[in-house]
Amino acid sequence: MRIILLLLIIFTSVSGNSQSSYSGSLGKYPINLIMYHYGDGDSRAYYVYDKFDTPITINGRLEAGELKLFEKDDSEKVFATLIFKDFKESDKTIKGKWISIDKSKTYEISLNKDFDIDYGDNIEWESKELIQSKSTKEHYFKTIITKEKGQFYGRISGVKIFQKKSDKLIQTIELDCQLFGIDNISVGDYNFDGIDDFSVFEASYSGPNTSSIYILRDSNSDKYLKSNFSGTSLEFDNDSKLIYEHNQCCAGRSHMNATYKVANNEMILIEQKCLEFDEEKEDFIEIECE
Repeated sequence: MRIILLLLIIFTSVSGNSQSSYSGSLGKYPINLIMYHYGDGDSRAYYVYDKFDTPITINGRLEAGELKLFEKDDSEKVFATLIFKDFKESDKTIKGKWISIDKSKTYEISLNKDFDIDYGDNIEWESKELIQSKSTKEHYFKTIITKEKGQFYGRISGVKIFQKKSDKLIQTIELDCQLFGIDNISVGDYNFDGIDDFSVFEASYSGPNTSSIYILRDSNSDKYLKSNFSGTSLEFDNDSKLIYEHNQCCAGRSHMNATYKVANNEMILIEQKCLEFDEEKEDFIEIECE
């Protein structure tokens, strides 16, 4: 459901703007901050303390030149607000304040824009590295974004994996994926071995159908391996240790549902069912899957 809602935001937004990467300080601490603003004022953002390398989500709104971003605790309660007055997306330098919810603590924020991820047929660049909003306990990720002239949107051509705190580059993996707003990477245990893996959003198709590249952590090292996991809109159930696939087309008149188990890091089909809407019965009937 999260993927579907994000897709609707991205593709129905009146004027989705560029992603922007900033670096500077919050109080005395160096940080990086990533922001993406939609035409309706919705702002998606996160920041990372250089010392810890763990992304902190701070979504909010941009209205009448004032940008408010909200930092929440583990129970989803807001405990701090980041405020930038007279904010313009074109500004190369921005200043604001981090204010605790009880106003007992305030820290100055000073940031310089490092780069934008712009859209347009005439824009091109070789590569820009964008730290991502999800991380594991030990590693954080940067997507490599490239853009060729004549292509309206950039593409993700790879991902870099770094050790937290030391910033040691562990691995670079080549990819070819659609640029998906601000959330291109997700973290989860996709092969149910108790170790966090990660995935990169690959593409969106008709309706709510999506695909991702699933990259599994080697249990004996810091290395990761691109898996053979594939399918449409996969969901991973860590309780049952099963993978569910759902593919729909034709304005919701045709559905395919499948269930898989994992063995030796491979998806094994357990069950598959296909349904199609029958005009005469005015209901879905089961049909043979192709």
